[in-house]
Amino acid sequence: MIVLLADSDKKFVNEILETWSITEVSVTAVTNTADMISVAANGDISVAFISADFLWIAELDAVSYLKDHNQGIEIFVLCEPKKLPAAESSVSWGANKFLIKPVSVFILENTVRKALQKHSNKKNYQLMESQVLEELFGSTPEMRKTLKTIYKIAPTASTVLVTGESGTGKEFAANIIHRLSKRADEPFLAVNCGAIPENIVESELFGSRRGAFTGAVDKKGLFEEADGGTLFLDEVAELSQSVQVKLLRFLQNREIRRVGENENRTLDVRIIAATNRNVLEEVKKGTFREDLYYRLNTFHIELPPLRERRSTISNLIKHFIIKHQNSTGKTIRSISQPAQMALTSYDYPGNIRELENIIEHAMIMAEGEEISLEDLPEALHPSYNVPENRYLLSSSVAKPEESQKNNNESEDLPLAELERRHIIKIFEKYKSVSLAAEKLGISRTTLWRKLEEYKLEITDH
Repeated sequence: MIVLLADSDKKFVNEILETWSITEVSVTAVTNTADMISVAANGDISVAFISADFLWIAELDAVSYLKDHNQGIEIFVLCEPKKLPAAESSVSWGANKFLIKPVSVFILENTVRKALQKHSNKKNYQLMESQVLEELFGSTPEMRKTLKTIYKIAPTASTVLVTGESGTGKEFAANIIHRLSKRADEPFLAVNCGAIPENIVESELFGSRRGAFTGAVDKKGLFEEADGGTLFLDEVAELSQSVQVKLLRFLQNREIRRVGENENRTLDVRIIAATNRNVLEEVKKGTFREDLYYRLNTFHIELPPLRERRSTISNLIKHFIIKHQNSTGKTIRSISQPAQMALTSYDYPGNIRELENIIEHAMIMAEGEEISLEDLPEALHPSYNVPENRYLLSSSVAKPEESQKNNNESEDLPLAELERRHIIKIFEKYKSVSLAAEKLGISRTTLWRKLEEYKLEITDH
């Protein structure tokens, strides 16, 4: 960690440097504003102690300059009692706190120790979050590659395009990128571009000036609200050509212009866009600008449908049960084996969003602390109009006494093991990857990957 100490009192500065005792923290001291600006421009300061005399340099706001060049910096203003009004104002400009002189090295070190602890807690939280992410994203090679990409691009300011079917977790992925970035403490705003009426989408995104159109008032748009943070543009392919031009201009120049204004406003906003459409097809049809596509597509993340990453279903179910405990007032401790099999065998055309709705539905319908097959929506019941073997329940393929025996033996097995047994059973029955994949409702690639994961010697027939 690097700490900046900026004060014109050389005696005070030298005293702090000579008595500083936190070995893991490097203190960079300056005694004039020019050196302070030079050090601040390097972008690696975590904590700054600056004199109230250094708050304004010509027309430059020092607090804003430090924050613009050092993501996540904590700023503390050192002031004499007579400079208290200026120090108080600095807090409204973005400083964390002001400290009234005389200030001892003990006070400065104690302030830095708190910042160190906060930084450590954030790292630990991100590590814990990473472990949860790996469980929710899944262990398939494709999802491990996707997660690795997210970890690499998150700390940057690069634009990201996330694609995939509706409900595959595009906003979740965007939020994770933001939370793992240097902008984590800044705003994350999400907007569905297709849900805003076309006649107001421009003013909603870029803001407006009073009188620009009937009913217009002076208003910040979502771009300004997200300044310093991340703006997630969901269903970006729904934007009109005129709005696409404005978005392209921002990506090129980092400037926007409110509706009805002539001057530009410079903003620092990271853009993450998403769509469930094939954007290249939209480019060919002329409905989406090719230059905008390449600007958005600096990094591309494709999220596969849930039916192609079934290994994540059990972890997602646990996640949603915990998520909805308070809202449903239910504590679910188990899921019956028939319900488990139905949940892991269903195709989920609505993907993760549909799974969450199903779990919330089941929790509300559950009589006790266990979710049973009867608590699930009708579409997951074996009697629903579905092909044979789509729902792999023991009772549908075994004699009553065998079914009861199988249920008793497997009722305590984890979902991943139930899935493994079922996939092996279907493959052994059909002896063909193509046929087994068709019966299981998954792709051949997914089935091959599963069989390799189970370390089975397979010869396709």
